[in-house]
Amino acid sequence: MRRREFITLVGGAAAAWPLAARAQQSERVRRIGVFMNTAADDPAGQARLLAFAQTLAQSDWTDGRNVRMDIRWGAGDAERIRKHAAELVALAPDVILASGGTTLGPLRQVGRTVPTVFVAPHMTRAAVLRDCRLTPHDKRVSSHQTLPQ
Repeated sequence: MRRREFITLVGGAAAAWPLAARAQQSERVRRIGVFMNTAADDPAGQARLLAFAQTLAQSDWTDGRNVRMDIRWGAGDAERIRKHAAELVALAPDVILASGGTTLGPLRQVGRTVPTVFVAPHMTRAAVLRDCRLTPHDKRVSSHQTLPQ
């Protein structure tokens, strides 16, 4: 599976879209950086992470088997978010899933070499553009999708 297809799968899984991509046993283990803006013990954050992992599993991507998830929790703390953004980019994952608008800006400041899929519940497209210093013509910005409750 090529990198672009894998990134598309992660984006689809983040929005709980069923995709038919299948991993091959001979493929290398893909690495996903998961950056949550909540605390590790936050029930809503845990539910979102579980929904993401379950959707990946439906497409035959299993953490520890053919994909590795490096998870960081920002807990709403700006300094912690900046620190974890740098850590995740340094790990050089295949893609980063950023949950919450407060995680995307610091990720973009650290570097733009790792493709990033973000889920920002309760943020309008205009707020994402403003907060992340994107332009309306940035091709990577699309309307938001919501995760299942």
